[in-house]
Amino acid sequence: MYSLQKERISRRKHHWGRLGDLPDRYLPAMPLLKEPIDLVVEGYSSDTEIEHSGAYQEEVRETLGLKENAQIVLVSHHLSHLYSAFYPSPFDEAAGLVIDAQGSHVRDFTEQVELPRDAGGDLLEVASFYRCSRGGRIECLAKQLWDGDWTRPAGLGCFYALLTKMLWPEGEGNEGKVMGLAPFGDPDALGLPDLDVRGHEVHIPPAWLELFADRDAYLYEPGGEEFRRAANLAAAGQRAFERALTRVVAWLHDRTGLDALAFAGGTALNCSANGRLIRESPFRELFIPPSPHDGGTAIGCALYGLIACLGVESRWRWTDDFLGPDPDESAIEAAVRGLPAGLYAERPDDLAGELAGLLASGRVVGLHQGRGESGPRALGNRSILGDPRSPDMQDYINFEVKGREWFRPLAPLVLAEHAGRVFEVDRPAPFMQYAAAVRPAYRDRLPGITHVDGTARLQTVERSTTPFLHALLTRWHALTGVPVLINTSLNGPGEPLTETPEHSIEALRTTGMHALALPPYLIRKHEEPRLPGA
Repeated sequence: MYSLQKERISRRKHHWGRLGDLPDRYLPAMPLLKEPIDLVVEGYSSDTEIEHSGAYQEEVRETLGLKENAQIVLVSHHLSHLYSAFYPSPFDEAAGLVIDAQGSHVRDFTEQVELPRDAGGDLLEVASFYRCSRGGRIECLAKQLWDGDWTRPAGLGCFYALLTKMLWPEGEGNEGKVMGLAPFGDPDALGLPDLDVRGHEVHIPPAWLELFADRDAYLYEPGGEEFRRAANLAAAGQRAFERALTRVVAWLHDRTGLDALAFAGGTALNCSANGRLIRESPFRELFIPPSPHDGGTAIGCALYGLIACLGVESRWRWTDDFLGPDPDESAIEAAVRGLPAGLYAERPDDLAGELAGLLASGRVVGLHQGRGESGPRALGNRSILGDPRSPDMQDYINFEVKGREWFRPLAPLVLAEHAGRVFEVDRPAPFMQYAAAVRPAYRDRLPGITHVDGTARLQTVERSTTPFLHALLTRWHALTGVPVLINTSLNGPGEPLTETPEHSIEALRTTGMHALALPPYLIRKHEEPRLPGA
């Protein structure tokens, strides 16, 4: 399986697809697209691009080597999310849940679902509920629909989108900031109510709608009374979101009686809420793909084509998220030969040991290896690593490397065999998808990864999926007695994850990182930045 988002090529976060991308961006970056192709599956959301589907299909036929009689088919948005979550999961049978701000119009649905008689074609899906059986049928049990009028929003995705815009009105993808800010606030301070949950539908009470109409009242500021107001709003919104989510999940469990849940859509990126589902929901097992957002729907489209259109059983499971193009060894060599001024490359005999020593000395090190992650979170192939024991490391990485807000938490990597000793977890967390409590004995020892509420968004590391990262953590553990490292995404301020060696080298050159591991090479600076706390 391969997956590559446009942002990784264009270097613009959340860069939406347009005509011309296939020949100009994807074909050069993904050589396999030049092979003969049996079937193309396209998915659209609620934007206007579906109006140009004919032009897109013509571009596909002109650009790709389609086999004779090869079809181009469409799949609606929530169904593509579902296929990206259930079929790569470990479950043979599961409930399926998709929640985002808005998906396909009713007129564009490619699934069978019983809708209200007055459900016109212009309505949008905002939540979908399923019963799934591998080798059997996918049954859509219900959908929440919305008319698209933002003066009367509905659904959890719309709610969190509006909450985010109150704090950060500019740009996209700031929902994670809200989640990180919430623990600094008092959820009761503003007197806001819970959301109105009616079975599988979530509605937004008047008190919240009145608040959302006051656009400039809660803009984020880094300190003072403005910060407290913003944090209180984030706390109230996060709590309301979590409570409503747990109620619709309970409704789905009542309808299906199943033990397992596959969850996708943009709201499935909310790690704090996911942790609460694990602790409190009636489902015993939860699977969230590492790309539950719109960036993962291409994988859902591919699986829909394989399973629903071609009738081929898929044995692919989402055991890791390294789905980017295969690394080109010649490109690595060329990038190292062409290093910019101020950088130099070494080839250590023991790269893992060298990195462990650099990290122990307080340096911040990038790691670029193998195929890039398809999802939004670095999982060891495009990562920035640091010492979680340092009380100065979070500020250094946030300010000097990432160029972002001071309150943003940093995530831990932990050896899977030691995870339960450091964190309150009872299951693997290979995709960094839920927050768990740091055990009290480690909170003061690991200030770099312990959030203000005592939690962390952990990734468990196993030798079978990330052998070099496991080896590095093992060396680090032997050196320091701590089986945990800081991990954040390898990119410069405001950029997406790096994709090519050149991208990662540029991130090293332009930020406060001290070194970059590009196996088998270690790239360093002739003039190092200051160390954290210096």
